[in-house]
Amino acid sequence: MTDAPSIDPAEVAKFSAMAAEWWDPTGKFGPLHKFNPVRLGFIRDTAGAHFRRLGLKPFQGLTLLDIGCGGGLLSEPMARLGFDVVGADASEKNVKTAVSHAVSSGVEIDYRVATAESLAEDGRSFDVVLNMEVIEHVADLVSYLKACASLVKPGGLMFVATLNKTLKSLALAKIGAEYVLRWLPPGTHDWSRFVEPQRLHAMLEEAGLNVLKTQGVIFDPLSWSWRLSNDVDVNYMVVAER
Repeated sequence: MTDAPSIDPAEVAKFSAMAAEWWDPTGKFGPLHKFNPVRLGFIRDTAGAHFRRLGLKPFQGLTLLDIGCGGGLLSEPMARLGFDVVGADASEKNVKTAVSHAVSSGVEIDYRVATAESLAEDGRSFDVVLNMEVIEHVADLVSYLKACASLVKPGGLMFVATLNKTLKSLALAKIGAEYVLRWLPPGTHDWSRFVEPQRLHAMLEEAGLNVLKTQGVIFDPLSWSWRLSNDVDVNYMVVAER
């Protein structure tokens, strides 16, 4: 399903070609596996505080959309935390990988080959919308964010994770990650599509959301892991409320 104005067929094809490797921590998505714990913790803690939820399955009774879900690296842990999860991706191969892994893991998730626009047209809405590492791959960012914002229930949250458009991100996230360290396949990212926090804030507010927080994330070479930081020069996450 690639007929929505925000969908870039070349980007869908790029990730479809790697679909079988989503759950391999040593494969092409290895860096995402490394990044996953810090973003999972941030989502859990932020949503927990917002909805005043605690416990082993704090989010039971709440709905979550993981848009651009890929192979389900976020969808599965969110379902284990109690959310009623819909995982949507424009790539059929990604969705098939996600479905297969969820079945083998015994996790119930409603996976769909769908776009933000098609879900919005169906009148769907969710307590939480995850929009993680997606916006730098869409063709029409304004249209996409408006569709995503319409999917958030009143009082609900949207999390957006992306890359800042700075010389530092060009050096580290593009040249360093793809061509020097070989963490990512060359061509994974297009630096011209990276988005400054101020620009993202403006688009989210124009789409009807209120930006609550911007959180930087950095890679610590000493511990060889990711951690939260005040530095938003490369990776950052934004939380917005409807």
